[in-house]
Amino acid sequence: MSSIAKNPNLTHIMITRPFTKSGFMDSVSKTTACSALLEHSKQFKQTRFRLSELFIDASECRFDAFSLRHENLLLDFSKNYLTDQTVKLLVDLAIESDLSAAIEAMFTGAKINTSEQSAALHVALREPSASSQYTEVADTLSKMEELIENVHTGNWLGYTGKKITDVINIGIGGSDLGPALLQDALTDFATGDVEVHFVSNMDPSHLASTLNQLQPETSLFVIASKSFTTLETQQNAAAARRWLLQQAQDETAIGQHFVAVSANLEAAIAFGIDEEHVFSIPDWVGGRYSLWSAIGLPFALSVGMQNFRQLLAGAHSMDQHFRHTEFTENLPVVMALLSVWYTGFFDCHSSAVVPYSQRLSLLPAYLQQLYMESLGKSVDLEGNRVSSNTGEVLWGTAGSNGQHSYFQLLHQGTEFVPVDFIAVANPSVAGRHEQHSHLLANCFSQSLALMEGNADEQEPHKNIPGNKPSNTLLLSTLDPYNLGSLIALYEHKVYVQSVLWKINAFDQWGVELGKKLSKQVFNALLDANGANELDDSTANLIKLVHKWKTYS
Repeated sequence: MSSIAKNPNLTHIMITRPFTKSGFMDSVSKTTACSALLEHSKQFKQTRFRLSELFIDASECRFDAFSLRHENLLLDFSKNYLTDQTVKLLVDLAIESDLSAAIEAMFTGAKINTSEQSAALHVALREPSASSQYTEVADTLSKMEELIENVHTGNWLGYTGKKITDVINIGIGGSDLGPALLQDALTDFATGDVEVHFVSNMDPSHLASTLNQLQPETSLFVIASKSFTTLETQQNAAAARRWLLQQAQDETAIGQHFVAVSANLEAAIAFGIDEEHVFSIPDWVGGRYSLWSAIGLPFALSVGMQNFRQLLAGAHSMDQHFRHTEFTENLPVVMALLSVWYTGFFDCHSSAVVPYSQRLSLLPAYLQQLYMESLGKSVDLEGNRVSSNTGEVLWGTAGSNGQHSYFQLLHQGTEFVPVDFIAVANPSVAGRHEQHSHLLANCFSQSLALMEGNADEQEPHKNIPGNKPSNTLLLSTLDPYNLGSLIALYEHKVYVQSVLWKINAFDQWGVELGKKLSKQVFNALLDANGANELDDSTANLIKLVHKWKTYS
């Protein structure tokens, strides 16, 4: 790749917070690659550097040099601060971080979740049953298939003998975001046998607004909670139970209208769920990686087991690509290295994911949990405090809606925000090719505009600096197989980032603190005297609630 071009006629975008501290090298490793990358990054911070001129100076097609494809998914990363030398140095960092061994450790079941002394074997959930050594996975899939068949054919009936028409998933976090994303993204694959609903928020209005549309006698609830003790899920499940019994007036109806996805068999049975209707989750599956397990049951009930298995097959294909492909050709590795490059050497604090597909509108929310629960860590694997950026803030919405809200900041704001654009080559709605072409044109032109900008010396307020990096991920079609591959790609990207930063991607101790404190605050909301033991701010908020509340 050619050297970085300089053109005095083009307006330069300043890197908002150039990397000047030594934090990345201190907290990750004082490696040769880090030192070389730090020096190399200075080339891209020169006053006259233009990202667009990397295309002009290329001795070969830059797209060919900086794009990768796995089956029906293409990654174009040519619009990034990259030359051949950059890629070499980033791969050197991966090698010096012993990334290959870390990848094998995950696939072979090593206890890579070090704080909880547990494996993170979500990849085993999508192995073909014939070659899997985990018989419990195949058993659960068979059990799911049996339930789906019974519900779809009408062999499973409600307490009045009517067929189930609606499935309501009650869960939160990984027990909601994953299956909700799948359901929304692949609604075109629904069989029409049942309609699926999702309730997660502890705000009573979420459950109430859902139940107002339904009849107890034709509703099937899926209580999705690995521990079966999650407060939000407990509260909503108990309210749903009361709603059913108000009409059924018979405790035995619980077994006909509730199933559970949980590792806590005893608690599920105590709730009233029949043992054979409790679908287990292995200990080695974390919540935000669990959509491939029985947590995906609501989605499977909607689209049928064959489509759910296609989702697993797509993810497994990406697993094999990740495990066996050289780093320079490895999609998750390349995307992770780019994130480390920007967070570590350009002080990037935020990145955006913008899917130009309404069907993928829930993907940014799903990835927020995957990213920020996994990478929101300030202590490394040895217990030392990190002194550099680790997980950046991830955000985004569906395009082209985003163009009419936050794209102004992306184009002319002072923040340095790399963007992942995600597009689908073929429309989800048949016969709408012209409209879909407009959608794709918006997607591709936005990445082009971010890179090129528009110089205007006469009217500075119209000057658009450009020089903003982005990736474009293009899927041939949005189907279960390709979506499985896309989600697995991001899972592995996150894991690679954690390896390079030497942090644990599989625990979430910060989440637990809020849960613990909420018990004390809840007691104070019941008895105002308890607020005196809290800080002045919290105590006075509680006192005002007591003053304003209109219920007893």
